[in-house]
Amino acid sequence: MEERLMPGNAARKQIGWIDLLRVLACFWVVLAHCCDPFVSCFNTDRTAFVTGSLFESAMRPSVPLFAMMTGALLLPVRTGLTAFYRKRIGRIVWPLAFWSLVLPLLFFVYFTYVSPDTRNPIAALDEHQDFGVVLAKWVTWLLNFNFDTTPLWYLYMLIGMYLVMPLISPWLQQASKRDLQVVLGVWGLSLFVPCVKLFVPMLGYPGAEAHVDLWGACAWNEFGMFYYVSGFMGYMLLAHYMMRFPPQWSWKKMLGICIPLFAAGYALTACGYLWVESLHPGNFAYLELVWYFSGINVLMMTFPVLAVVQKLDVAARPWLTKLAAYSFGIFLCHFVFVYVSYDLLDISFLPDWARIVLMAFVTFGLSALVTWGMWQWKVTRRFVQ
Repeated sequence: MEERLMPGNAARKQIGWIDLLRVLACFWVVLAHCCDPFVSCFNTDRTAFVTGSLFESAMRPSVPLFAMMTGALLLPVRTGLTAFYRKRIGRIVWPLAFWSLVLPLLFFVYFTYVSPDTRNPIAALDEHQDFGVVLAKWVTWLLNFNFDTTPLWYLYMLIGMYLVMPLISPWLQQASKRDLQVVLGVWGLSLFVPCVKLFVPMLGYPGAEAHVDLWGACAWNEFGMFYYVSGFMGYMLLAHYMMRFPPQWSWKKMLGICIPLFAAGYALTACGYLWVESLHPGNFAYLELVWYFSGINVLMMTFPVLAVVQKLDVAARPWLTKLAAYSFGIFLCHFVFVYVSYDLLDISFLPDWARIVLMAFVTFGLSALVTWGMWQWKVTRRFVQ
């Protein structure tokens, strides 16, 4: 979800494999959210739950890939701090505000007037047929996202990354390959924290479920030992590292490493999710520990995708560049279409896996159409680009 620039903003240039990765990551985000209605079934429809879980587990690299593209294209920052903040954060604020207001209204209209009697799993939530709740969401969007604006959590996080990027850029400009490896190694250790949080209660370590504080973090201090070297900044640094020092592997070696690595990461994610759900049925707090984007199992799936797509060295093509340019708008508006497509494809003879895949294509297509329409007018274009 970034402009296609060379690292360090040195010069504009279309990078075909970046365009391909943007489209792929965007579609995976859509597909992941199309799994949500099925995952939420749990024991009410076990087949739907398992199918949704297996599909969504495979989509966990989607958001980390977006973060990696940001690092690949924008690090190190070579413009002034104020200019960078004005351009980057200013570009995010308008779409964040617009969709924070529009998405709750669209959910309200759809579930109140278009399809009020749907079997959709979120239709039963009173908030989607209560305009007073919509007003509350309009007032509080500055504080955080809500269910209707779930994908917008990424924008809050992205602003945080923008705040830090100019600060680390002077170091990046002089950092050696070994320096980057050491920092990435420390970040790699932080990726095991979700695993530790999952298992330490079994050792008798006190703490609320899924909120076990470790290494200096506690109720009155959330900034623990790994806080400053964890999270999405590590993905950005890894992408920067791979742009500077791309793996010089043959295709045989590349696939020999990446396929088993992805498969192992997926097995840990999918099987781990089902295992944790069997221990803590319906407990999303515990389940999300397995799906954390900053978990070692997700990195095991994300790195192979970036490495393989980077090696493809795809030539820039106008249609791919245009679709990649639409990816930000698709990401912003797609969530409401997930539930529209869920109702449209509520067909008894369709197996759950086919329904999920078809939902993803319908949602992606509708979102692309809306984005294309908003691109045609200068006033609305700023909300999707």
